[in-house]
Amino acid sequence: MKRIVPWCVVAVVVIAGATWSQAQKNAATEKAVADLEQQWLKGQQTNNVALIEPLLAEGFVNTSSAGAVSNRAESIADAKATKYTSADYGDVKVMVFGDTAVAMGTFRGKGTDSSGKPLDANERFTDTWTKMPNDKWQCVASHQSAVKK
Repeated sequence: MKRIVPWCVVAVVVIAGATWSQAQKNAATEKAVADLEQQWLKGQQTNNVALIEPLLAEGFVNTSSAGAVSNRAESIADAKATKYTSADYGDVKVMVFGDTAVAMGTFRGKGTDSSGKPLDANERFTDTWTKMPNDKWQCVASHQSAVKK
């Protein structure tokens, strides 16, 4: 019995340390992905697609609030043609699952869409980010849903 107690204490310390270390890593990843989301927003606010392009992975897929699906090239072309007069995020949260992170929040934007028509978006979004082999985070999928007014 006397030998078991020290080993139990060591096990508890090791588990607690590993848990703390993982929590610290997750917090750093949450911040990194939240910062990338802010870069994406800045690209929309300034109509600067060069800020958005490096965030999208080669296999990126977007599903719009209208249900249209587009790949990376189509999404970039759409971003170039869309002109925002205002854009903002709300309630952005990031959850980390190993080398994957999911960012969720709300988006409000006004301007003109890629066809030149007036745009008044009020949406919820979900972005899935993956840590790439070069250790950079890129978005692999995005989905928007309209929020009823």
